[in-house]
Amino acid sequence: MSTPTDRHDDPPQGSLSELRIPARYRHDWALFADWCTATDQPSIPTSPEALALFLREHPAAPATQRRRVSAINTVHTRHGYPPPGRSETVRRRLDTARAARLDRLAPLLLRRAAELPTTGWPGGLFGRRDALLLVLAATGMPFAQLARLHRGDIVVDAGALVVTTADGERFRLPLESGSGESAAVGVYHRWAEVLAFLDAYPNTDLLAQHLTDPGQVDQVALTDRQARHPLLSPIDRWGHLPLAPQLMTDQSIATLVRDHLAGRVRARTPLPLRKQPDRDEDPTGQIEAEVELDPHYYERGVAARRSARDSLDGLTDVFDEIESRADALLEELLTVLDAL
Repeated sequence: MSTPTDRHDDPPQGSLSELRIPARYRHDWALFADWCTATDQPSIPTSPEALALFLREHPAAPATQRRRVSAINTVHTRHGYPPPGRSETVRRRLDTARAARLDRLAPLLLRRAAELPTTGWPGGLFGRRDALLLVLAATGMPFAQLARLHRGDIVVDAGALVVTTADGERFRLPLESGSGESAAVGVYHRWAEVLAFLDAYPNTDLLAQHLTDPGQVDQVALTDRQARHPLLSPIDRWGHLPLAPQLMTDQSIATLVRDHLAGRVRARTPLPLRKQPDRDEDPTGQIEAEVELDPHYYERGVAARRSARDSLDGLTDVFDEIESRADALLEELLTVLDAL
């Protein structure tokens, strides 16, 4: 499901003979380097697919294969390259039981994703996000990598969804037989539509209206800033996303995946929408064109204000007297305290 990682620049000529290789790994590295020479591909940096092919063409006991992967990872790490043995491709090659388990879970995850709602409030919001989360989990991508994905890490290439992790590993969700586009692409587009809507209208009430009665949303190219924003964000029970971009934790993603697989995720109770004013409604339509006032309206108002002024005329003296009494009481209290 993955494709080669983006390669760094090739090491300078002569550097391969100067690699710092621990003594315990020299034999395993020499075997791998000879195979790379025979197959006309670089030994450093190498891709996860090349390493998986090497392991397939050199069958051995699981412990031996793990030692070989450790040797190749160590050499890459010491020279500033990402370890290819930590990719999902190699993990599947080393752990057949894990690979079989993922192959069994992937269809279940995709089926759950297809069952989630895409409209309604807030069910449509949670459904769109969780559907993409389940689709990505079906690739076998570790939850820690899934949680760190950003909006710019996922693209559509020739009708297939391609995801590049922070470690440079690529996951590709292939096309379904007889289909011109992967079903995962539709799942991704529905969530991307939500994010694009919030880019244009950062308002939860407007988003609720949109998901209740969806309309067309133009998905333009991401800016550099938007591309660095989290792909998957936490959502509170009312449908609010964080004001400041925030990543989901790998623990919360793992919990969501388990709950969806176990059928423990309850349907979201629909929330009432806040009434929006009719755009065609004349805002001055409710204002009376003419109001008839009592002919003595102003006279009574002036009389009331004059009466209030007369009543409050001595209020300043009252406040001064209260302040003087408070000062006297404070003096008496201080005198008593000094005498103790």
